[in-house]
Amino acid sequence: MLQTVDTGKRSIQAYRGVAPDAVLDDLLHVAESLRGSRIVQINATPYGGGVSELLRSAVPLLNDLGIIVDWKVISGDNAFFEVTKKIHNALQGAKTGLTEEEKAIYTRNTESNARNFEENYDFVVIHDPQPAGMLSFHGKGSARWAWRCHIDTAKPNPEVWEFLRGFLNGYDAAIFTMREFTPPDLPVENIEIIPPAIDPLSPKNMALADGMARQILAWIGIELGGPLVTQVSRFDPWKDPLGVIAAYRLVRREIPNLQLVLAGSMALDDPECWGIYREIMKETEDDPLIHLFTNLTGVGNIEINAFQRLSDVVVQKSIREGFGLVVSEALWKGTPVVAGNAGGIPLQMPEGVGGMLVESVEECAQAILDLFHDPKRAEELATRGKERVRDYFLLPRLLLNELSLLLALAKEPPSLAVVPEIRRDPVCGMAVEESAISLKRNDKIYLFCSEQCRTRFSIQPERYLVSRSQ
Repeated sequence: MLQTVDTGKRSIQAYRGVAPDAVLDDLLHVAESLRGSRIVQINATPYGGGVSELLRSAVPLLNDLGIIVDWKVISGDNAFFEVTKKIHNALQGAKTGLTEEEKAIYTRNTESNARNFEENYDFVVIHDPQPAGMLSFHGKGSARWAWRCHIDTAKPNPEVWEFLRGFLNGYDAAIFTMREFTPPDLPVENIEIIPPAIDPLSPKNMALADGMARQILAWIGIELGGPLVTQVSRFDPWKDPLGVIAAYRLVRREIPNLQLVLAGSMALDDPECWGIYREIMKETEDDPLIHLFTNLTGVGNIEINAFQRLSDVVVQKSIREGFGLVVSEALWKGTPVVAGNAGGIPLQMPEGVGGMLVESVEECAQAILDLFHDPKRAEELATRGKERVRDYFLLPRLLLNELSLLLALAKEPPSLAVVPEIRRDPVCGMAVEESAISLKRNDKIYLFCSEQCRTRFSIQPERYLVSRSQ
């Protein structure tokens, strides 16, 4: 059998007064129609990445809503996870392909995981490329299967995409963070756009008193007498940690006592991270103001919470990005962000909200300096960022979107409740309220989460006026 990940108990009612009431009300309504359904979430690792963080929060809340939900992880040898990391990078555009032996390694391990998946469920949700091939070897049975792709697959390596694409036949739905991430020739007709979200009540994001946060950082050796910049991310070339270091060195020409923290997680399914970690260590070994932390050296969710709260600026200098939830995490804590103009980051930080988007090392350094030199503007940006996170990037909204999709996939949806028509931004797919920004076209009113989405829609409406089945 696949390994089951244990989770705690959570109550959806704890989010009253934190997340918007309208979202919570709609979520309860949709969940009632799925009460008693069995759902399994399958991914590659129980810790160390954004998917595992989301599942650790989402699974107990779904169970609290009366739905029977399990979280399982696949297994594999070292060679398998080296191959899946190559697939991950290739789907984001890396040019390196797969050898025939590497394809065989993926196929062999995937077939083994499919054999070990023995239980019966109404819905199977597969996360990312690592377990994507399981359907081909397991068969659908009576379940509905959805593939949730969390990465930017807009321009995948053609050879690697062709290999993975062959395993996606038969899925009932495919879920992407942004419509632009949908790869070419996807063999799944039913495409859904659902941005991820943060859990505001998790240890990483819950309220933390300033004094306690300072004690936590002092315990691991961080003195807060001077300015602090932090990047929290996997040690991954797409996050450009060496670019962050280069930008920090430019900033230090004007702010010589600036400290930089690079905090990353070592995930079970990411063997490449160790090489990047060693490269960063070599690059920073002669600078006592650069601090390198991992989840294996005593830095977990509480420490990350403290870093994001007490930093003057949080950086997320991604070159390619699926979504970059650390941006919403920092904004939720009222900290301004300087981030790469990549993936789903601009969706979290439209113009004038949250911080500054950059394209280069030099722009990154200048943006950090600008925020230091104008603390009032930095505070205003962060305040607007927190408001946006509350409106659109908290966990109940994500659960509402996902359960609405599963209900639509059901062969015979229960008739316990009438499912409300969820108001959604046609560009980014997020649930919006009636008071949202609007645009009238052909006698129909469309609602948007931001001016950015409304502008994109007005320029190319035909791109977004599609049904769920494409």
